[in-house]
Amino acid sequence: MWHSTLTDMFGKGGLLTLQGIVNGMPGDEIIKVLPRHVRKKIPDLTEILQTTISPEAIYRLRHCLNFLKCLKETTNDITAGILHYATEHFEHEMQIFKSVPGIGNIAAVTLLAEIGNFSDFPSGEKLASWLELVPNVYQSADTLRTGGITKRGSKDARWILIQSAHAVARSQNNDLRRFFDSKKAKIGTDKTIVALARKIVVMIWHLITYDEFFDHRDEKTSVPLKFVKVKIPALVTLEEILKSLHEAAVVLKEPNPRGG
Repeated sequence: MWHSTLTDMFGKGGLLTLQGIVNGMPGDEIIKVLPRHVRKKIPDLTEILQTTISPEAIYRLRHCLNFLKCLKETTNDITAGILHYATEHFEHEMQIFKSVPGIGNIAAVTLLAEIGNFSDFPSGEKLASWLELVPNVYQSADTLRTGGITKRGSKDARWILIQSAHAVARSQNNDLRRFFDSKKAKIGTDKTIVALARKIVVMIWHLITYDEFFDHRDEKTSVPLKFVKVKIPALVTLEEILKSLHEAAVVLKEPNPRGG
């Protein structure tokens, strides 16, 4: 019953429920502090919270929650230390990483640590191949089949790229999201996520190698061109041609009424 109602006992809803039980809160008060998507299961939650829990079980539960809290604080402290080191020693690289949709602090640090020197890879495709973000290929006679991705490179880098691809799939409109939308109907969500992860790491290799940032603009802004028509008669002297060109140059130097 607990598992079917609270699918993640260590998620936000699960921990709030357990903490409320330990603190002796009434069931209706516990429900009030739960996330909205969990409160939709009020009948099941009410039945769960009416279950009698022994004092011994509550005692053990309290110590388990305290241990989880301590573990979370330690993890946060270590993470903060890692981010501080990465920002201090690789600030520019971190900024390049985080300019890419789907890449945050944790993803940037993980890729930086796992990949290391990007110049070790002659191309983004070579890096993606090392991470094995490509499908297995099986060939027999005239039959060619593809299977799941191979897994010989850094599993942590591969995992974080897959998570980043999922984040992009949930993001607002950008080039990477449009790539995901265009491929999903043809090859399915799972394969598209892998293809998107591959595209992301190839892009990151290019940005790091050429010291560039991801351009979030959907369209390139351009200055409207100003054209001037110059009528030149069939029979004209060189002096008249130069005079016409001079007049055209004067017009081109005038301010553009549209702000160009």
